[in-house]
Amino acid sequence: MPGKKFRAIIFDIGRVIVRLDVSRAMAGLAAGLTLSPADIWSAITHDPRWPDWQEGRITPRDWHLHLSKRLGGSLSFEQFTDAWNRAIDPVPILESSLFEKLSKRYRLALLSNTDPIHVAHLESAYEFVRHFPKPARIYSCVVGASKPDSLIFREALRATRARPEEAVYIDDILSYVEAAQRLGMAGFTFSSPEQLESDLRSVGIHAT
Repeated sequence: MPGKKFRAIIFDIGRVIVRLDVSRAMAGLAAGLTLSPADIWSAITHDPRWPDWQEGRITPRDWHLHLSKRLGGSLSFEQFTDAWNRAIDPVPILESSLFEKLSKRYRLALLSNTDPIHVAHLESAYEFVRHFPKPARIYSCVVGASKPDSLIFREALRATRARPEEAVYIDDILSYVEAAQRLGMAGFTFSSPEQLESDLRSVGIHAT
C-alpha cells in the first residue's frame, strides 16, 4: 500500500470528526415522559420508520410528529430540533486545520449515516465543513442509502472522481471500514487523532 497514489480521503463524521453523546439528546426528548432516555433511544432505533428517517424518506416535521405520537411527547418542533442536536458535541475531535492541509493535496469527502436535522446543524455550526465541497458531502438522508450499502460509498467515489484503489476511508465502525475495503478502498478504523495521523502516514499521506 505505501507508494500507492491516493487521490481522495473520505471521512465519516460521528465519533471521527465530531463527538456524539446520544444520551444528551434523549434526556431532552424525555422531558415530561415516563420513559428513560435509554428506553427512548431503543424505541427510536427499533422504530420501523428509523431507516426512512436516516435515508430521507420522511421529513423532519413528519419525524417529529411520528415520534411525538409514538412516545407521547409534547415538545414543539423547535424544541425537538434543539434536543435532537444536543447529541452533537460543539467541540470537534479533529481540528479544521487538518482538513485545510489535506485539501491542498487530496480530494476530501464526508460520508455519514445521518438525518436532515443533523445535516443542517453540522453545516451551519462547524468550520470543518467548508473544506469539503458540497457535492462531496455524502449523507444517507440525501443519497437514500445507508452504510454499509455499497451505493453510498460509490457516491463518495463519484463525487471525488476517484477509483476505489485511489481512495482512503476512515470510520469508527469496523464493519463500515470493511465494506469500503470490499470495494477496493483502503480503510482505517478511527480511534484517536494520533492514530489517524499514524495510519495515514503508513500509506504515504502526510497532513503537513
